[in-house]
Amino acid sequence: MGDPEKIGKYEVRGRLGEGATSTVWRAWDPFAQREVAVKVISPEVLQDRERGRLYRHLLVNEASLAGKLVHPHIVQIFDAVVDAAQSYIVMEYVSGGTLEPFCTPDNLLPLDRLVEIVFKCTRALDYAYHLGITHRDIKPANILLAASDNLGGDIKISDFGAALFTSGEQTRTQVSGVGSPAYMSPQQVREMPLNHQTDIYSLGVVMYQLLTGRLPFQASNNFSMVYQITHVEPPPPSDFRRDIPANLDAVVARAMQKDLSARYASWEEFSHDLAQAFRNKQLKARERDFADTEKYETLRGLPFFAEFSDVEIWEIVRFSDWDQVAPDTVVMKDGEPGDYFCFLAEGEVRIAKRGRILGILTPGDCFGEMAVISKTSGGRNADVVAQTSAKIITIRGDALRQASEVCRMHFYAAFLEVLANRLALANARLASV
Repeated sequence: MGDPEKIGKYEVRGRLGEGATSTVWRAWDPFAQREVAVKVISPEVLQDRERGRLYRHLLVNEASLAGKLVHPHIVQIFDAVVDAAQSYIVMEYVSGGTLEPFCTPDNLLPLDRLVEIVFKCTRALDYAYHLGITHRDIKPANILLAASDNLGGDIKISDFGAALFTSGEQTRTQVSGVGSPAYMSPQQVREMPLNHQTDIYSLGVVMYQLLTGRLPFQASNNFSMVYQITHVEPPPPSDFRRDIPANLDAVVARAMQKDLSARYASWEEFSHDLAQAFRNKQLKARERDFADTEKYETLRGLPFFAEFSDVEIWEIVRFSDWDQVAPDTVVMKDGEPGDYFCFLAEGEVRIAKRGRILGILTPGDCFGEMAVISKTSGGRNADVVAQTSAKIITIRGDALRQASEVCRMHFYAAFLEVLANRLALANARLASV
């Protein structure tokens, strides 16, 4: 039997992969004018007496997420059809393959890239958690690379079919028999009630495998695997790879704690420790490189961005420019035009006019925004010069104008807050004269 020409309205372009229960096709959506991936469930699977009900539950689970999980690091589900004739799910097409090839000792990722991938996973799963969704099947096969270049680009978490929902009026029935035993938490293999900490454990196993090229527990059968997951402590990753620093050993160990009270209690804690590990000089390839992990953590920590969602922060990571400047570097020059504004992330800069210092800016301060806000602004009205070595975040006016509407609105609201504070400060100074 040949490949189908169409699946519903979707024009089939080729086969992407085949599993025990489904086939995934690359297809074209003529209405939305985009490539998509269509996962077609085998009809005999859903009709199977013993497992049919389970697979139908997983299918409905995933189909119910259409349009709900909208995050840069989660595969988006566009459409779903569940009926007797044909059942399929239409998803965002992700071209780079899975993380599975990077789980062997001879093809390991650089540490900085690996930490960035895991960090992005923690933020995406935290987003899902806040929508009341626990994935329950985190493994390298369900983490996709947005492009085949493994040294850059983004990741996308896929396959929420096994997800546990707690956002409705009642928790949806927990189904056993889903997930991959090697990545399951002690609570999951014992079929205990689960929360987001089961995903934290599973991502810890993925991180272990990406670091070392081997699973933390080696077993020839499921019984042995379950025993080790519940009773045995794995050797630290650095036993298998000498360049792994102690702080990454510690992150993996805490994520994989058997006892829930010792494991990371939240995704924020996991993310924070990964970001701290990234600051370790052993992980930085070049001093002036800024990883997405560092950019995200820096923006998230600035008061200006307090009201921005995670999705908007990742959007800003994409369109902002970052630079480390030496003392006495002129960042902006009096009288010059410039359709951009900046944030000071680290260090100090001075504002000066004809050599006279008007003020000193410290981390978190925003400057140069009037050139972007005001249509009549003729140019800069002061020099901005680095007082110390400084980390500068630059946002171009055209990038802001092309940002999503909600992101732009948050910028303008935050600008109002900045201007109001400056006005209040100016009034206080006048009152004291």
